[in-house]
Amino acid sequence: MTQAAPIIAVRDLYRSFAEVEAVRGISFDIHRGEVVGFIGANGAGKTTTMRIMATLEPPTSGAVEICGYDIMNFPGAVRGKIGWMPDTFGAYPNMTVAEYLDFYGRAFGYESARRGERLREVMEFTDLNVISERPMNKLSKGMGQRLCLGRTLMHDPEALIMDEPAAGLDPKARIEFKRLVRLLAEQGKTIFISSHILSELGEMCDSLIFIDAGRVVHQGTAAELQGDAKGPVVVEIRLDGGPAKLREWAERTPGVRLVEMLENKALVDLGEETPGLVSGVLQKMIADGLPVSDFHRRTRKLEDAFVDLLKKLEAPQP
Repeated sequence: MTQAAPIIAVRDLYRSFAEVEAVRGISFDIHRGEVVGFIGANGAGKTTTMRIMATLEPPTSGAVEICGYDIMNFPGAVRGKIGWMPDTFGAYPNMTVAEYLDFYGRAFGYESARRGERLREVMEFTDLNVISERPMNKLSKGMGQRLCLGRTLMHDPEALIMDEPAAGLDPKARIEFKRLVRLLAEQGKTIFISSHILSELGEMCDSLIFIDAGRVVHQGTAAELQGDAKGPVVVEIRLDGGPAKLREWAERTPGVRLVEMLENKALVDLGEETPGLVSGVLQKMIADGLPVSDFHRRTRKLEDAFVDLLKKLEAPQP
């Protein structure tokens, strides 16, 4: 069965500013209903790429198509298909939350009856009804981001491009934002979202695109990244009676390094992965008489996997 055409198609994208090459040959596809995370350090080219996709920056070369429309040849059609959620937006004095969204409904060309209906739909989805009459410049960070999301959704776009939408949110607001993203994906929205919080994107996104110095260095799931960027095997161990006996055992066991001793558990580095490594260490601990009550492999953090990947790419090739 032939796969449907991607909603977002980026092909060999370049963008230069004077002598700085901010984006260098980026390519990727995103299909309908996918939530894709876009990750990189400050200056890696994330925001420039997203602004090009949102028709706010022209590319130096390359092409971007959204819903079948080229961003340079049909920018108006593209803007009708996307919702752009920047990392910051202006807050106007003497304007309420409802008035702000109504203004954007008018800008998008909604007639009075349909505009009111759409306003109610968006406010209900983003839970803005309870603050509809509040001045928009008096909102908390979390409420402000919900309002920005509401503005992004007013014209019912097919694709959402979100630049650091969860930055500065408290834990409760982050959880609520992740819930809204998944609901939008279930509605068939295609979502491209950047963030510095890798673990958060790993939970929220179907796949991840990592860029460094303007180039894509990894594209795939969080699990694939953690598997590609190999690092030491670390296990978490609990012993009946506490972990004190583990220190002596680790000191006399080759290939085992005690990383951290805590009150009721310890972290042990077993070195690089080899066949049967983890099960072999557990068998040896039991054979040596250690009262193991819990023994499990610690999942590597996405941040660590990304750093390891960059080190691997930067290492001189033989």
